[in-house]
Amino acid sequence: MSVEIDRLEIDKVAGAFVQARRDAKGLTAYPGNRPQDMAQAYAIQNHALTLEDRSAVGWKVGRVPPPHVERLGTDRLAGPIFANTVVWAAPGTAPDMPVFAEGFAAVEAEFMAHVAPGFTGPVPTDDAGTLAILDDLRIGIEIASSPYPGINEDGPTVTVSDFGNNHGLILGAVLEGWREVDLRSIPLALTIDGAVAGEATAATMLDGPLGAVRFLLANLIERGLDTSKGLWVSTGAVTGVHAIAVGQSATASFGPYGQVSCRIVAATPR
Repeated sequence: MSVEIDRLEIDKVAGAFVQARRDAKGLTAYPGNRPQDMAQAYAIQNHALTLEDRSAVGWKVGRVPPPHVERLGTDRLAGPIFANTVVWAAPGTAPDMPVFAEGFAAVEAEFMAHVAPGFTGPVPTDDAGTLAILDDLRIGIEIASSPYPGINEDGPTVTVSDFGNNHGLILGAVLEGWREVDLRSIPLALTIDGAVAGEATAATMLDGPLGAVRFLLANLIERGLDTSKGLWVSTGAVTGVHAIAVGQSATASFGPYGQVSCRIVAATPR
């Protein structure tokens, strides 16, 4: 059972993360008491959203590691993706993507699904119903970064409390024939500075990328957040969460469907 987190604690933690992101400064320690469950974690995230002067145009979905699933009652988590952190990458380009140099940074190869405007529920129950509410699906890279270096080590509730550890999205080419393709069979690989960091297919991802879309929509509706304007879903890391440093470059390969690349740079104050 969730224990309500103190409002002053919510203000303290949310405010610290929002300010650190604005200033592009690291946090040497978690800025308060760590949330003990997902209700507390999302309470912090929800309040942080009200402090932001940016609009969320999508949401990242991440996996809750197995040791935490039973305790937290969920196998996935979510965080907002802000409009000013989304980059459309033409084939053959490698845009600069900022991360918090004093915090945590990683890259993740992911399928990017777009829920068409007008969706208000109910949440689909299968892949066919999920495909019916999408109007785009692309290859891409999620930039995972937080001012707090321990965001992943401290567990899923801490990850959720700082916008799900998201700091950007690279949208690559449309995945040709995406309404008919089995996304779980496509071989993915991610390289950093030319060295393979991970290889996998989405068959290892619970109920797959489309299942991540269903999770996200249920999560947003439960939290009372608007799903009707259309939104991107970064559906989860296929090959893993790969730590990366400023100055390094990454490429996500999606078999015959193309590649997405980027170069990592240090975030600056905004």
